[in-house]
Amino acid sequence: MVWPTVKLGEICQIAKESFRAGNLPYVGMEDIEGHTGKFLGDRSPKSVASSTFKFSDKHVLYGRLRPYLNKVLVPDFEGHCSSEIFPLKPSDKLDRKFLYYWLSSEKIVSAIDATCTGARMPRGNVKEVLTFDFSLPPLSEQKRIVAILDQAFADIDKARALTEKNLKKARELFESYLRQVFSQRGEGWEVRPLESFSTIVNGFAFKSGDFSSNNHVKSIKITNVGVYEFVEESDNYLPEEFLESHHRYKAYEGDVVVALTRTIISSGLKVAVIPSTYDGALVNQRVAAVQVDESVIPKEMLQAYLSTKMAIDYVRSNVNELMQPNLSIKDLKQFPIPVPPLEKTVSVMEEISELRESTKKLVSIYMSKLNLLDDLKKSLLQKAFSGDLTKDCDEAAA
Repeated sequence: MVWPTVKLGEICQIAKESFRAGNLPYVGMEDIEGHTGKFLGDRSPKSVASSTFKFSDKHVLYGRLRPYLNKVLVPDFEGHCSSEIFPLKPSDKLDRKFLYYWLSSEKIVSAIDATCTGARMPRGNVKEVLTFDFSLPPLSEQKRIVAILDQAFADIDKARALTEKNLKKARELFESYLRQVFSQRGEGWEVRPLESFSTIVNGFAFKSGDFSSNNHVKSIKITNVGVYEFVEESDNYLPEEFLESHHRYKAYEGDVVVALTRTIISSGLKVAVIPSTYDGALVNQRVAAVQVDESVIPKEMLQAYLSTKMAIDYVRSNVNELMQPNLSIKDLKQFPIPVPPLEKTVSVMEEISELRESTKKLVSIYMSKLNLLDDLKKSLLQKAFSGDLTKDCDEAAA
């Protein structure tokens, strides 16, 4: 059956009712989980300094700020939301949950992304979104599709939760071993400040205008430094002449890089090793490159220690977590590092490397499963709005 096509604005309106009282629950962008649409905040009344919009349990909340265009919430309560979230009010011809799934689909998220304007904080153009074509099945069919997706997504989320639990266990096993190695130190171990066996390169505050995709010199920014992994990018290039004028900020393959801003995130400490593709790159501000004297400790062992809870505890004790958690270059230089005696270094590294490889294999398997589950969700949504989802169900039941 071919569904009639209408413009979204014919069956849905923007409800921008300003609200300043603060005696209702508040929803900010951070309160919506992107891949599930769950509300992560609390329902106690809350006032905020910025302007907000009032919403009810008749609305769908749509986050219009890139990169959060997949943040959509179907609230079951009355409240007020950030001005970066638009309350959309469906007509009686459109099921709220059907609209939620439509807004969450990959095709629509990409289309909304294409409407974004603004250099510093790109925002989706909701008025333009309301001009999008919308295939509108009968309300009974919408509810049927929603019921199928609800059940399928609930099953997928259970599988995802189990996979994430196994992924966490694999990482905790590696962490537990490292904690044992570095805490139960034997004879000959000593604790030394990081600067005593390394050269630490503090990044330079390059101007935003210095970067261009037309340049050729790579830079290392905070976004390149992940938790135990280096994230390669394609647009952080600086002018060729900077290699000479800023040679003091050059880093090399094998150097350990540390993010000095938001050093700790939920998955751990942001520390990585520079790959060969970034050999000779220039270090940007709020990143430090540690050039290790490997006659004292291998760089892989240093990176391993910096991934432990002991290292995280040191960072926590030296940052103000009420504000943005920044690690100073002074505290990085004084970072206490357990160093084994030279004769034990090889055996310790062999054990760390072996367990690290086993952990990487497990993590790779679980990450592949998570990606497959995400792809399954995308496929189901694509089928839902092409009419194939209920067609497949009818054929299976026949």
